[in-house]
Amino acid sequence: MVDATWGTGEVPRDVLGPVDGPAAFDGDHPPRKDLIADCVHCGFCLPTCPTYVLWGAEADSPRGRIYLMNEGLNGEPLSDSMVEHFDNCLGCMSCVTACPSGVEYDRLIEDTRAQIERRHPRTARERALRSAIFALFPYPRRLRLLRGPLRAYQASGLQKLVARSGLLPRLAPTLATLESLAPRLRGVPRPPRRIPPRGARRAIVGMLTGCVQSAFFPDVNSATARVLAAEGCEVLIPPSQGCCGALSVHNGRKAEAQRFARRLIDTFEHTGMDFFVVNAAGCGSSLKEYDTLLADDPAYAARAVAFTAKVRDLAELLAELGLVAPRHPLDVTVAYHDACHLAHAQGIRAQPRSLLAGIPGLTLKEIPDPEICCGSAGIWNVLNPTPAAELGNRKATNVLSTGAALLVTANPGCLMQVAAAIHRQGGSIALAHTAQVLDASIRGLGARSLLNRH
Repeated sequence: MVDATWGTGEVPRDVLGPVDGPAAFDGDHPPRKDLIADCVHCGFCLPTCPTYVLWGAEADSPRGRIYLMNEGLNGEPLSDSMVEHFDNCLGCMSCVTACPSGVEYDRLIEDTRAQIERRHPRTARERALRSAIFALFPYPRRLRLLRGPLRAYQASGLQKLVARSGLLPRLAPTLATLESLAPRLRGVPRPPRRIPPRGARRAIVGMLTGCVQSAFFPDVNSATARVLAAEGCEVLIPPSQGCCGALSVHNGRKAEAQRFARRLIDTFEHTGMDFFVVNAAGCGSSLKEYDTLLADDPAYAARAVAFTAKVRDLAELLAELGLVAPRHPLDVTVAYHDACHLAHAQGIRAQPRSLLAGIPGLTLKEIPDPEICCGSAGIWNVLNPTPAAELGNRKATNVLSTGAALLVTANPGCLMQVAAAIHRQGGSIALAHTAQVLDASIRGLGARSLLNRH
């Protein structure tokens, strides 16, 4: 029987699937009963949840998924239908911001996904797709090998021919999604290993170059390093650094994420850095949880705590240090998009807005329904191309309604997702990372340097 105490958070019984089989969760960090008990089923999360907004199904809401977690703890098996509802979650954490009871849904869904990854047998197609994704995306060098063929594909006119044919979305929707997300590539030299500060040194900063960021948005990394140097930071960029593990941990691949985390700590902990700066929202949220990820590792637990204490988003660090570099005018109207893992997972909203508003001539506009995810969510848009496109179209409509000439955000996935949706709608707006806008102002490049980025 359904527990009546779950009230309006109740999930239809048929969602649970067959009742035969082992209990959903084992004893290795299952979703915690005390955290589940914090949910009072008030429903404040519902209008902020992308999948509930799309489908209106209780099982595809945060409180519905919490109900399913509780059923799993009470002995229900990890059925295909139950797993589907957990897989449908984007992990955007908008519900965490909306929840008046402080439910740690982020911890609950992360522990649940690790259980699924270990205990639930996926279909051959699902295994093949996920294996391909995780053999490529967390490896910057492998991603960079794609730059040459992708630039040739874009420059040859073949991309436009494929788009006109309309065949790719019908024949291979996953491939079509990847093709539509690929940004227009520019040749940008990689930043050097060490960049001295301009003027007096105020801090020594290690910098994450990332996976997708380094392969497809190297200009963002270069801009980030220049901004930091202009603000008095000595910037350290070891070329041996690899993935931070964000994609892995967000998809339940905990052991893989732990390997990436240990390697990154090994790379940076003896550099003498005061801070570790991140310019990708999803990466930053995971890096700030290394202490939790490696808490059971006796060789790394204390080191992870020390490392985590130094992690800062770029906007967060600049606000903390205070600004010293002069700003030159940028006469442009900007719409700022809150990347979910910056606003909801890290609670960083005011700092990037303050940095942008402090640029002379810049007009800042807010986007309607900012709490609803754009549909990128790491690899969620690759695994779920149709609903991701719906969310992307919704976000694109809201962005274009601002009338801004430039969309600014702090995550590569968001940039690619929104750009693809705006292109589908036949709209036009320039796109830039927060670091690129700050860099253009500090260097006096003018707004035109930003407005040719689509």
